[in-house]
Amino acid sequence: MKKIHFYVRFSTRYGQALYLNVRFSLPSGETAEQTLEMEYLDETFWTYSLEKEEYLHGTVRYHYLLKDTDGTIQSEGCDGKCIELDKIAAGEISVTDTWNFEGAPENAWYTAPFQKVLLPMPPAGGKPLSYRGGTHVFKVKAPLLKKNEVLGLLGSDAATGEWNPRTPCRMRREGMWWTVKLNLSGAGFPVAYKYAIFDAKTRELLRYEDGSNRLLPGTGSRKSMSILHDGFIRLPDRWRGAGVAIPVFSLRSRKSMGIGEFADIRLLADWAHSVGLKLIQLLPVNDTTDTGVWMDSYPYNAVSAFALHPVYLHLDAVAGEQDAPLLRAMERKRKQLNALAEVDYEAVLAYKWKIIRQLYTAQRTRVFASEGFKQFVAEHADWLIPYAAFCSLRNSHATADFSTWQQHRTYDEKAVQKLVYARNRRGEEARLHLFVQYHLHLQLKSAVAYARQKGIVVKGDIAIGVSRNSCDVWMHPELFHTDRQAGAPPDAFAAHGQNWGFPTYNWQQMRATGFDWWRKRFTQMSHYFDLFRLDHLLGFFRIWSIPADQVDGSMGRFVPAIPVHINEFAQKGISFEYDRFCSPWITDPVLEEILGEGAPLLHPFLQKKEDGRWELKPAFATQRQIRDHFAGLPVSEENQQLEQALFHLVSNVLVFEEGAGGQDFHFRIGMEATSSFRHLDGHTQYALRQLYHDYFFRRQDAMWAAQAAEILGALKASTDMLICGEDLGMVPACVPEVMHRLGILSLEVQRMPKQAGWDFFHPALAPYLSVVTPGTHDMSTLRGWWEENREMTQRFFNHQLQHPGLAPYFCEPWVNKAILIQHLYAPAMWCIIQWQDVMGIDGKLRRQMPGEERINVPAMPRYYWRYRMHITLEQLLQEKDLRHELASYVQLSGR
Repeated sequence: MKKIHFYVRFSTRYGQALYLNVRFSLPSGETAEQTLEMEYLDETFWTYSLEKEEYLHGTVRYHYLLKDTDGTIQSEGCDGKCIELDKIAAGEISVTDTWNFEGAPENAWYTAPFQKVLLPMPPAGGKPLSYRGGTHVFKVKAPLLKKNEVLGLLGSDAATGEWNPRTPCRMRREGMWWTVKLNLSGAGFPVAYKYAIFDAKTRELLRYEDGSNRLLPGTGSRKSMSILHDGFIRLPDRWRGAGVAIPVFSLRSRKSMGIGEFADIRLLADWAHSVGLKLIQLLPVNDTTDTGVWMDSYPYNAVSAFALHPVYLHLDAVAGEQDAPLLRAMERKRKQLNALAEVDYEAVLAYKWKIIRQLYTAQRTRVFASEGFKQFVAEHADWLIPYAAFCSLRNSHATADFSTWQQHRTYDEKAVQKLVYARNRRGEEARLHLFVQYHLHLQLKSAVAYARQKGIVVKGDIAIGVSRNSCDVWMHPELFHTDRQAGAPPDAFAAHGQNWGFPTYNWQQMRATGFDWWRKRFTQMSHYFDLFRLDHLLGFFRIWSIPADQVDGSMGRFVPAIPVHINEFAQKGISFEYDRFCSPWITDPVLEEILGEGAPLLHPFLQKKEDGRWELKPAFATQRQIRDHFAGLPVSEENQQLEQALFHLVSNVLVFEEGAGGQDFHFRIGMEATSSFRHLDGHTQYALRQLYHDYFFRRQDAMWAAQAAEILGALKASTDMLICGEDLGMVPACVPEVMHRLGILSLEVQRMPKQAGWDFFHPALAPYLSVVTPGTHDMSTLRGWWEENREMTQRFFNHQLQHPGLAPYFCEPWVNKAILIQHLYAPAMWCIIQWQDVMGIDGKLRRQMPGEERINVPAMPRYYWRYRMHITLEQLLQEKDLRHELASYVQLSGR
C-alpha cells in the first residue's frame, strides 16, 4: 500500500489554515475530489499524509487552498501538480511543494498570449523519463527561456555534478515543468543545488539562477521517492511589450466601406510588426443593433454578448470569386463612404445589409450544406439560435424592446427552434443572421491568426453590461435587475456621473448557476483573442446602480452596500427629519442660486408646501418624467436650462431610503456639494460628514472585496486568457489587493492618478502587472488634452517632463514624443498607446485639428462613436520615416 506525504512551504498567520485539494480516479473509472485539512508543521511547512487506498492509484492531481481568518478561501495558481502513481514503484512518496501565489508575475507568462504567441515554449523532450532507479524528482518552471536555451541542475554531490558546468544534470520539459529524475541513494545530505541555463547547441553554461543555493535535506532511499516542486527559477528578467489601441470601426483601408472591418486588422498587424509592437487592442466588437440609428454606434451597449457586429463584415471576402460580380455595383458607394472623414454609421450599415441580403440569396444553399457552417452552428448553438430568432423578431416588430412584442415576448427555447427553422419569412430572416455570424466568425479568426503569425496578440474588450433590449436579457431575465440602470458616479470627467442604461446583474442568481453566463462569455472571447480588457472592473466589486426612473448618475448608489441605520444618526447627535433628508430641498434662495432672475420659470413645475418651501409636482417628481416632458417640446436654450435645473432639484437630497421601513439609508454621493447640505447647521454638517466618509470609504470594503474575489476568482479560473482590468474611477481601497492576489493587470493612466492629492501618475512608478497608457478612448488625445487646461499642462511640463520655463501652447511633436518615450520605459508589462497619440509624434502626418480625434465623451450619454483614421493603413505602411523612428523607440526601451 502506498503512502504520500505532502509538505508545502507557506508561512501563515495566526488563524489561517491550509487545505489540500486532491482529484483522483476511483476504481470504477469515475473522478472524485476531496479537500483535506492540513497540519501545521513549523514556520515553513504545512503537511498532510494521504493513506486511503482508494485515492492511491492512477494519477493524483492536486493543489492547495488557504483559508483566511475571515473565512474566505484563496486557491493557489494552477500549475499542473500531479503524481503518476502507476509509474512509481516506491511505497512511500514525499512531495515538497512551493505555494504558487496566483498573483505572481511568472504565472502571467503561462497565459494564452505568451504560451501561444509571445513566449512559445520549446517542445517537450520526447517521452518522460522513467522513475525506475530514481530517488528524487526535481521540478521547476522557467517561462522566459530564450530560443536554444535549456535548463540543467548543478549541485554539491557527485550525482548533481559537483558544480562542474561540464557535467550538469540535464533537464527536459514535461508540461510547464522542467524535470530531472536522479538517484541520490548514496548522496551526502544535505545537498546544495541550483538551477542553471545552458545553450542547447553548445551546452555551455550561460548563467546560474539568482539567490542562495537551494538546500535538499533528508536521505536517499530506493524504497521511497521524493518529488520537489521548486516553483519558478529565480531570474531578474521581466518581459515587457508595447501595443497600439484603436477601435475596429476607426480603421481605414482602400478595400473597406466607410468603416473599419475585421479584414483591416491584417494591415494593422503588418504595420505594428514593422515598428516592433506586439499587441493590438480593440474595443468591443459585439452586435449593438438596437434602434437601427446612429445611437447604436456605442460599442458597449450590445444586443448580444456573443454575436459579432455585422457592420464589420468585409463583403469582398464573403463574395469570393464566384459572386464577385454582385459587388461591382457597390464600387461607387464604397468610394463615396470611404471618402468621409467620419463614419456614417447609418449609411454604412444600411448599404452593407443591402449587399449582404443579395449575397445570402446567392450563397445560402451551398453555405448551409458546408461542413464548416454545420460545425459552427453546432458549436455555438446555445447563443446563436436564440440570437438569430431575436434578430428576426426585432426586425419584424421594428423594435428590440421585446417587452412590446406581440409574439415571443417571453423566451421559449422550443418556440425559438421552431421559428429559426420555419419555412416562412421569419425563419428565412433568422437564417440570414446565422449566415452573417458564420462569415464574421471566419473573418475575425482569420485576421487574428494572421496577426499571431506576425508575433502580435490581439486584445479584446468585454463590456461590463449589455443592453436591456438584448437577446441575453430576453433569454435570461432572472440574471438581471431590469428596474435598475448601471453607470458610474460623478467624477472629473462627468460631473453628473454616467448612466449607461444597462440593467444591473443579479449576482445571487448568477452565483447559483456557477456564473455560467459569464464563463460562456469568456469562452466566446477566447475563440478570437488571447487577452482582454475587462471593462469597469470596479463593477465586480460594486456597481453604481441608478433607479429606472432617474436619468443622470447623481441619483445612483453602490450595490451591494451596507446602509446607515437610523440609530446611527441619533448616535451622532443628528435629529433625523425624513422629509428634510430624503426629499429635495427647494427654497426661493435655492431656485435663485440655480437660475438667478429666471427662477420664476420653475414655478409651473413646483407647488408650495405649508412651511413655505417648494416641492416638485407629482408629474415632475423624477428625472425621467422631466426628460419625457421636455422631449415633447421644441429644442431651445431656455428649455434645456429648465430641464437641467429640474434635474438638479430632483437630486438635491442627502440620503436615499432603502425599502420603505424608514430604518436604513444610503448617502447621496457628493452630498457636501448640494445646496441641501449647505443649508444645514454646522453641527449637523460635521456629523453627517463623519457618517458619509465611513459609508463610502470604510464600512463597505470587506464585503466588496469578498464579492469580487469570489466572482473574479471563479471567472479567472475558467480561462487561460490574460485579464487586464479597467480599474479607473472611484477606486475602493480593497481593489488593488484583490487584483494583486488574482494576478489581474491594473490600468495606469497618467492623467488619472489613483493616489489622492496627485495631479498625475508617473509611468516609472507603475507596478509590473499593469498596463500604462497616456490616455484611453474615453479621454481626449494628448494633443487635445494639452489645449484644455493651460495651468494643468504647465505643471505637467515642469514636473512630469522636467522641463523648465513656459510650456508650448500646443502639444508639439517633440512633447508628444517625450510622453510616449516616458511610457515605453515604464516597468509595466504592457505599454499600450492610442493610435492618435502615436501619430502625434509626426508633425507632417498627424491630423491638423486634435479635437477631431476624440473617440468618446463620457459626459454625453448619447455620443456618436464615429472617429476614423485620417489616412489609410496602406498609406501608413508607406511612411518609412515614422516607422523607423517609432521602431527605434520601441527597441531602445527594451520592449
